[in-house]
Amino acid sequence: MVLAIVDATDGEVDDETRQALTLARDVAAGAAEPLGAAAVGDAVTDLVDTLGEYGVETVHAVEHEALDAYAPAAWAESVSQCIAAFEPDAVVAPGGDRGPEVLAHVAARRELPMAAECVEVAVEADGTYDLTRQRWGGTLLEHARLDAPTKLLTVAPNEVSAEKAAGEATVHAFEPDLDDDDLAVQLSEVEVSDEEGVPLGEARVVVGGGRGTDGDFATLEELADRLPNATVGSSRAAVNEGWRPHDDQIGQTGAKIAPELYVACGISGAVQHMVGCKGAEHVLAVNTDPEAAIVQKADWAVVADLHEVVPAVTEAIDERS
Repeated sequence: MVLAIVDATDGEVDDETRQALTLARDVAAGAAEPLGAAAVGDAVTDLVDTLGEYGVETVHAVEHEALDAYAPAAWAESVSQCIAAFEPDAVVAPGGDRGPEVLAHVAARRELPMAAECVEVAVEADGTYDLTRQRWGGTLLEHARLDAPTKLLTVAPNEVSAEKAAGEATVHAFEPDLDDDDLAVQLSEVEVSDEEGVPLGEARVVVGGGRGTDGDFATLEELADRLPNATVGSSRAAVNEGWRPHDDQIGQTGAKIAPELYVACGISGAVQHMVGCKGAEHVLAVNTDPEAAIVQKADWAVVADLHEVVPAVTEAIDERS
């Protein structure tokens, strides 16, 4: 078996888990193993149909009275006990906040190697895995070989296209044996951003602003309002200046985006920022500096003042509406 860890909120499987399921399904096919999933919580039955659509054959519903809230060590112990019970060839976790944290705990508890940020996996004839994974925030790719009784992998977010596969999953209850130490750290509160609009990770178009905006994001917001499924993002410099909240930051220490179009206005294109937007299908840069890194890397560039270009584009859209 190849076992995928499921991360879900309010009965909905998140995008990173769908991507991890797709990669896990490929790994299972290469290893000639069935695909299973481990899902924590009492809302597992709401996920079964979706998990089946991604090729999962068996859902192990991890049920325990103390698992109402996210507890990283408890999740890890639950997965560790699943490994002991089912002896999977691999455990695949989604990228994001929880997956890498849980799998790191699992690796330490079971003394197993863990490969993070994987984008491609090939199963060799001898049972080892040939991996391609991101390093240094996605600025380079590493080819490595992983050999262990159970291989532990996390999937780089937004690097694997989630693809469905016809199937039907069955559910089996699994009750782990947890102690107080496993529950010493638990999630106590979730603070939801009060920012309105399309989330950065879901937008088809992102209009980003950097230091070149001089703190004036009004024109960028007006442009985003005219475009379908669009939102405004920013560079770290703009966040550091206090012009935008951290939720808007694109980059290695912010959000990683994968829109159809990224319009970068007044952004120099530091390596850390490019890590965050490298998933964009197309990049349009607006910058007064023709030598700026982002201008060199963009699909299209307008070498001009964004304060003149962006309002002109918005006006042109209005005239055609």
